[in-house]
Amino acid sequence: MLSAGLIGLPSTGKTTLFELLSRKSGAPLKSRSGKNETNTGTADVPDNRLDRLNALFNPEKNVPATVVFSDILGASNPQNLIDVTPYREANALLHVVRAFRAVEVPHVAGTIDPYRDARTMEDELILADLAVTERRLDRIQKDKKKGAAKALELEFNILSECKKALEHGEPIRTLSFETLEYKTLRGFQFLSAKPLLLIINLDEADVEQADNAIELTNLTEIVSSKSTKAVPVFAKIELEISQLDPNESPLFLEDLGLKDTGLDRVIQATYDLLGYISFFTVGKDECRAWSIPKGTSAPEAAAEIHSDIQQGFIRAEVVRYKDLLLRGSINECREHGEVRLEGKEYVVEDGDIINFRFSK
Repeated sequence: MLSAGLIGLPSTGKTTLFELLSRKSGAPLKSRSGKNETNTGTADVPDNRLDRLNALFNPEKNVPATVVFSDILGASNPQNLIDVTPYREANALLHVVRAFRAVEVPHVAGTIDPYRDARTMEDELILADLAVTERRLDRIQKDKKKGAAKALELEFNILSECKKALEHGEPIRTLSFETLEYKTLRGFQFLSAKPLLLIINLDEADVEQADNAIELTNLTEIVSSKSTKAVPVFAKIELEISQLDPNESPLFLEDLGLKDTGLDRVIQATYDLLGYISFFTVGKDECRAWSIPKGTSAPEAAAEIHSDIQQGFIRAEVVRYKDLLLRGSINECREHGEVRLEGKEYVVEDGDIINFRFSK
């Protein structure tokens, strides 16, 4: 399941955005005894393809893919991110950057400066990772003296490269590593290694400039770096619209000048940032969407459903979404030779409809 951690300075609209993304309302959780608490919400991934498959099969259950958003109370101060586990376990970090003016909501720094805030948070992520890196390098140096030098050499070299970048103010996500090196880094759950989505929280009055939000907020330099993207939202007004009657919401969005919701924009941007795609399983009992990274093999995709399917994987019956929609049924696709049997080496493509054959 795809997970994303919301970060941001105080008074950025982070809590408002969390409610918009998770479709939750009410008072946020309170921090007790000085400990950080996690407010977690799950949002359905909008996908018109799943809607059409549901219309085709009329299943008992309709299960969209989901994204889990975590908003950790007490972590508005970047220094408090260091030991917050949900952020380290997230697939991506979503930094809510304030661009709305609202004089009645004073900024902690006294002025509105999206570039300054984005850079401040980035620097804190870098410092947090640098502390982890230095501690581990010191530990490796001591262990190497005990005769374990060969096994630790790769880790030492990778961390040394990370340390050099961090000391120069560069996040780990800007570095390039081989597959084995990435596996070594994964265990550290470095914050600055995670893909970063800047969510630019704008005023309602700025809707017409939404397409130029990056330039408007002077964030071009930051967004141009590797594994970093930005998306505009109008959290306050969009949250209000989301709480209206579902039949009325689209009309208000259209009047506002928005083609889609903040939730749709953020999820799509997150998918693009992470390189995620969706495949589908269909039938009379259930139509379901599954989220996987691009490049996922058929057995790995099967594991998203259940580990037993991956372990007993035999073949994958694959139909392209457009073929199924055109023919109207799996049997018709089979009659036209459009159902393919794929093996363990097959790489799943976006929109594949798959039935896994496996031994129990």
